[in-house]
Amino acid sequence: MSLLNQLPPVKSKPKRRLGRGYGSQKGGHTSSRGQKGQKSRNKLPIWFEGGQLPLIRRTPFIKGKSRFNSLKPKPVTITLDELNAFKANSTVDLKSLSTTLRLSSQQLLNQGAKILASGQIKKALIVKVPASKTAAKAIQKAGGRVE
Repeated sequence: MSLLNQLPPVKSKPKRRLGRGYGSQKGGHTSSRGQKGQKSRNKLPIWFEGGQLPLIRRTPFIKGKSRFNSLKPKPVTITLDELNAFKANSTVDLKSLSTTLRLSSQQLLNQGAKILASGQIKKALIVKVPASKTAAKAIQKAGGRVE
């Protein structure tokens, strides 16, 4: 039998549970919540602002026709480098983009596509997709055309 002074020290203490009576070492009457007040009685939601008008109601409505512009999906961007995957003198439209570049045809129909001028094009193509001005110039310089 071991003696009390020979027992190994206990490394961790159990967590004290608040508000479980006087015998729980922490509790009794206010249970470390202070005295009176809203926070001593119950829990408040994290978004509660003390009865002040909430932030979501303080912000103004966006007025005008452009209020839904941010909700519209932006077109899928395609670079000139990606157009090099097409064969020379072939037509580039939404259908051929989905098959050649393996893009979602549903996404292309919903969002559309736009060709941007990053990279270089080496083949003459007939493009039937919206393109930026510099991309259109690069396509025409390579011998293709934008319709």
